[in-house]
Amino acid sequence: MAQGPSVFSRLSKNTLGLLSFAWIVLLAFVAVFAYQLAPDASKNANQMHLSIHSQPPGFEVQLLRLPLLGEAEETDFFGGSSIRYDEVPISDWRFREGRIEIQPYGRRASYYEPLDPNRIPPDQDLAEFMDAQVVTQRFILGTDKYGRDLLSRLIIGSRVSLAIGFVAVFISLLIGVVLGAVAGYFGGRVDAAIMGLINIVWSIPTLLLVIAITLVLGRGFWQVFIAVGLSMWVEVARLVRGQVMGLKERTFIQAAHTLGFSNGTIIFKHLLPLLVAPLIVLSAANFASAILIESGLSFLGIGAQPPIPSWGGMIKDHFRYLLLGKPYLAILPGLCIMLLVLAFMTLGNSLRDALDVKN
Repeated sequence: MAQGPSVFSRLSKNTLGLLSFAWIVLLAFVAVFAYQLAPDASKNANQMHLSIHSQPPGFEVQLLRLPLLGEAEETDFFGGSSIRYDEVPISDWRFREGRIEIQPYGRRASYYEPLDPNRIPPDQDLAEFMDAQVVTQRFILGTDKYGRDLLSRLIIGSRVSLAIGFVAVFISLLIGVVLGAVAGYFGGRVDAAIMGLINIVWSIPTLLLVIAITLVLGRGFWQVFIAVGLSMWVEVARLVRGQVMGLKERTFIQAAHTLGFSNGTIIFKHLLPLLVAPLIVLSAANFASAILIESGLSFLGIGAQPPIPSWGGMIKDHFRYLLLGKPYLAILPGLCIMLLVLAFMTLGNSLRDALDVKN
């Protein structure tokens, strides 16, 4: 019980470690409440406005919101809401001969087109209708190449990066801890067989292995998570194996054998609890690696599939804009990836110092 305050005290003295932890907690909060924080709360922030694509940060425009008739509103705390409006960017509107005419955004100043009267509820006063349905919207970070709100896509895209880290680390711990503990504890042929498997997986390039697993499981959200997790257990297994091989010769383990404890009890109740500290440090590094792998897969087009927003996918969609005068479309998601990976790596190093993990 005395170790807890000591570890916290050491970590609290590391400014970079605390800042990294605070940044990760903030992003986790943003990911959970993404649809409550995002300006575009539609599912996957996928409300498109092609006429205002690739607009710069701070861009403002008038939007005419035409309700979709015959569709009930569906709201989901974690999944967003269904698109309830056709949003038409306009520069101006006017009354003429008892009807509404609008000037679509980007058209010449003299061009007006009549608004379909079927989109206006019956017995609705036209002036009141336009006052209620025309809103001015500001895109804080601008719009992407499909006219979607870039800030909303970045906020909701944080879910993919954090989720891939949690799922991949969980899978890697589940497989790596079991195989590493069994290999290190029993040794002999069991150790040789497991080490043979570890060496085979270790020899395959990580990205190539993930691509192969993804092609077998199919392209999709959860398939990528599983594929990344299945490629990351080797480091965990090697760490656990080495630690268990050193600990099993200790006096207290020999005493447990003498007292008649089963192998399973010794492994899971006496050996593995001693490995929590190094596993925490390794998990932080694996979390960062999983984020980078997922971003690479999304850039290659085999990660999270559209319209699910992914930081890597956003870079893929906009990397050509680096040469077209709008580099922020690719730099912003890249900066998000960099900051999150840096936070986990810095936190891992801080935990290593706080826990005094010896390599």
